[in-house]
Amino acid sequence: MKIHAQARRLWLVVLLLSLMPVASIAALAANAPQGGRIVANAFGDTRIPATPQRVVTLYQGATDSAVALGITPVGVVDSWLEKPMYRYLRDALSGVEHVGLETQPNLEKVAWLDPDLIVATRFRHERVRPLLEKIAPTVATGTVFDFKATLALMAEATGRESRARELMQHWDDRVADFRRQIADKLGDDWSQKAAVIRFKSDHVRIYSTGFAGSILSELGFEQPDSLHDQGWGMKLTSEENIPVMNADVIFVLLEPDDPAIARNYRHWRSHPLWQRLDAVQNERVFEVDAVNWIMGGGILAANAMLDDLYVHYGLDSHRERASSLSDTLAATLSSQAASAASCPGESFQLFPARDEEPAAC
Repeated sequence: MKIHAQARRLWLVVLLLSLMPVASIAALAANAPQGGRIVANAFGDTRIPATPQRVVTLYQGATDSAVALGITPVGVVDSWLEKPMYRYLRDALSGVEHVGLETQPNLEKVAWLDPDLIVATRFRHERVRPLLEKIAPTVATGTVFDFKATLALMAEATGRESRARELMQHWDDRVADFRRQIADKLGDDWSQKAAVIRFKSDHVRIYSTGFAGSILSELGFEQPDSLHDQGWGMKLTSEENIPVMNADVIFVLLEPDDPAIARNYRHWRSHPLWQRLDAVQNERVFEVDAVNWIMGGGILAANAMLDDLYVHYGLDSHRERASSLSDTLAATLSSQAASAASCPGESFQLFPARDEEPAAC
């Protein structure tokens, strides 16, 4: 029955597309075969308009990147936490239409927004690629967490390569500055092995790759010995596994609004094995924002994560033009205002229910 219901919903979306206004269908046809340019992406080679004006983003990193590039999308998916949208993006996205979940985009809403570009990810949206491509030219990344790949694709697809180069130069400057400062401060104690852990209501997850892991690696941190060859990481269900977390520094991703998670965190922290961890004994357990470290997924969230690291290690975040997330976002909003004239800015359950965690990884 569930499969039949899903098939009916897919059929309804196809029917919707077939009933779109003639003008919209003509516009799609005009965009597809002529003009514009070809953009290579995870969905192959996609022909897109020369300057897309109506962009829909279907995953968190794409939404973050759009804002960083000065784009106001006409449609975005809901955030994982701080619903309906992460606080750091709310001002930039005020009034923007929401089109469902990252794992369950509402294609009816997407179609009626009449986009001329959809930014998706193969990881999430391969199954509905044909439907997305009927709505508008669609480009995709391979994963949800590679913020550099997302920024590069979004910039190429929208003609904002210059802005993307500025953002990446800013990022590279900050990375180089952080690496110099932390090496000077810690001396022989650098580099450090870092564990990124996330408490859920009934277990703990420890990550080795993904958004936070890739950034920590770029900054010079190393993985704990227990995580080598463990893919995305591990799910720990027993306090006996606490030694797996051993590292020089532990970053704890918290969701403070969930009492069950808070209770589980207190429970694990009270265990004698927790007290024996190197990071605990050296007072290097830092509680960090899950949005910055794992959920945001874009260049702005990456800068916010780096801001956190400057603070936790007591480093100067403004040395050598290394500005904070607020400075970056302020510049972005200013860019959006300057370009506003040229850049206007019951769901169909297309996917089986699944944990949100891959978005974080």
